[in-house]
Amino acid sequence: MLLNCYQTEFLEAGCDEAGRGCLAGPVFAAAVILPPDFVAGELTDSKKLTYKQRSTLRLIIEKEAIAWAVAEVDNIEIDRINILNASFLAMHRAVEKLSIQPQYLSIDGNRFKAYPNIPHSCIIKGDGKYLNIAAASVLAKTHRDEFMETLSGQYPHYQWHQNKGYPTIIHRTAALEHGLSPFHRKTFSITNPQLTLFSETEA
Repeated sequence: MLLNCYQTEFLEAGCDEAGRGCLAGPVFAAAVILPPDFVAGELTDSKKLTYKQRSTLRLIIEKEAIAWAVAEVDNIEIDRINILNASFLAMHRAVEKLSIQPQYLSIDGNRFKAYPNIPHSCIIKGDGKYLNIAAASVLAKTHRDEFMETLSGQYPHYQWHQNKGYPTIIHRTAALEHGLSPFHRKTFSITNPQLTLFSETEA
């Protein structure tokens, strides 16, 4: 059973990102502040949920959260500052967009660039331990998936509506045959995808 948050002394926002291991599209991040009595039985790491479960939970989270925000860093910025820094920047932007400023941040993963004047803790596999991080995981993934599904209409041969920009065989083959789109990350290799990043982010 997931705990509501990492600590209870300060108003806490859980933060997570989606799309680090993709060959195309932005990286998205979300920040979520949940009420102390928040209950959502299915909520856990978004990668362990079905599409339907994530969609249902997104509506619950967006309705019942004290505050939530989603932000992105596009592929141009990713190529300029690298995917790790882009992930941190996306989380910073999400925190900045919150309607209520948190006093503490719980971050999924083992690294983070400190947000000004707000202490934080990094929690490995935090999206499977704390509800606020899991909620951020769901929002980041569902908002990013929605973005890539819409974008797929303009670039159907990459089948982003199915692979969401991840390095599947179909995606890589289409990129080699048709070339790169304006939304591809030029610093990521198509023939030798960023498997380390993919595994680290999505496992």
